[in-house]
Amino acid sequence: MNDFAMHYGHWSWVAILVLFASWILYRFATPKSWREWAGAGLVQAFIIALYAEMYGFPLTIYLLTGFLGIDLPLTSYTGHLWATLLGYGRTGAVVEMLLGSVFIVFGLALLIIGWIQVYSAGRHGILATQGLYGVVRHPQYAGIMLAVFGQIIHWPTVITLALFPVIVFVYVRLARSEEVQLIARFGDAYVVYRRRLPMFLPRKTDVGRLLHALSYRYPE
Repeated sequence: MNDFAMHYGHWSWVAILVLFASWILYRFATPKSWREWAGAGLVQAFIIALYAEMYGFPLTIYLLTGFLGIDLPLTSYTGHLWATLLGYGRTGAVVEMLLGSVFIVFGLALLIIGWIQVYSAGRHGILATQGLYGVVRHPQYAGIMLAVFGQIIHWPTVITLALFPVIVFVYVRLARSEEVQLIARFGDAYVVYRRRLPMFLPRKTDVGRLLHALSYRYPE
């Protein structure tokens, strides 16, 4: 059995990784409204599709080689499609994995630390405007999108590539909907805050502040 075949069929790994990634998602995205559940559901579908193809059955590779007739070297790193299609081989696959991992780790940091900061502000009954929320208005949603984008770099599939723009669209709509509710709750304070900060991406001058904001803690 070649290394390509040996890489797949590990459905126990698929189950473990899907459960772990899903726990992180639902623990720190904490969906409440139907819009939040819809967004989380799309990310859940992304997670299942990703790991099912990463360690279970390589649907995308078979579609490319069988249905479209593209000649791909069937090795353990073939799933790193960007490197494989561009002919960069194993070295390109490693670069692809490392680059994707940077986005994934940073995205998860935004999701988790953003949850900690907004939860802490909520305990004080105040609007979260410090830490990550002092750099962008929706760091948790930005984190989800960054983590998903990192997986697209790391291990793209037909299904995850199709889901990515839908996930971005849903979370942009969700952020806008939440802002309407926040204006109704906090009034002019949130209007001023919204005018002052970008929604997802920090300004160039604030990139350094974003890294510093990861360590911010609201006073007890």
